[in-house]
Amino acid sequence: MDWRGRRGSRNIEDRRGARVGSIGGLGGAGVLAVLLIGWFLGVDVTPLLEEGGGSPEPREMTAEDQAAAEFVSVTLADTEEVWTQVFREQLGAEYQPPVLVLFSEATRSPCGGASGATGPFYCPLDRKAYLDTAFFATMERQLGASGDFAAAYVVAHEIGHHVQNELGILEEANTLRAGMSEADSNAVSVRIELQADCLSGIWARRAEQRFGSLEPGDVEEAMNAARQIGDDTLQRNAGQRPMPHTFTHGTSEQRVRWFERGYVSGDLADCDSFAARDL
Repeated sequence: MDWRGRRGSRNIEDRRGARVGSIGGLGGAGVLAVLLIGWFLGVDVTPLLEEGGGSPEPREMTAEDQAAAEFVSVTLADTEEVWTQVFREQLGAEYQPPVLVLFSEATRSPCGGASGATGPFYCPLDRKAYLDTAFFATMERQLGASGDFAAAYVVAHEIGHHVQNELGILEEANTLRAGMSEADSNAVSVRIELQADCLSGIWARRAEQRFGSLEPGDVEEAMNAARQIGDDTLQRNAGQRPMPHTFTHGTSEQRVRWFERGYVSGDLADCDSFAARDL
């Protein structure tokens, strides 16, 4: 991905180096969420959940950290231009971009505590995406998802959730989930995540057309990342038998297919995972 020397976004909130309270201060639901995500990613989150740890030492920023932050800023700027264009052309509406919070080790959000164990996420309550760029190293070293466009896919996926929020889809889906059984709620979650994958595919297509920033192999890097973080693959890599009723993001095959669907089409209407009979 050709990103160096290009415009970065102003919608970055940099909390790296800031001290925050211990993750041990999370409520029971927050602790459970961290444990589950850590289990899926194969990350030992025990040190993050210890009580009485006080404020963790901020991670010292390295040249690699700074380059990663600049990369995220450029990628975010690209999403802003792409989605502004898509909203105007396909919806006749104005796109309101989110803020992306960079943090190191841990931070807080209205949706709960964030840490390196939770991975990147989007919080609809404050319309912000949260990312510790150290997650990119986790992707490469532990998940087998290397390459700068694999990292760009992660950013684009979280911004895809913001697009869903802008369209009212996320609130409606989460309201629906609140009255469901766990298995049914998980099934709706899969549709949310696959739609975000499709939206990230639209972004990739538009970025290629608008900026000429994609290089040979970039799309395959994104699809490989989608493949490596499929629920079935994560469960197998954790030594577990895949259990479809526990899936919350979709299988590897589904995630790749929905990303590719958005990339080939470029049309929001083709990303309606909620209307699809077969995922």
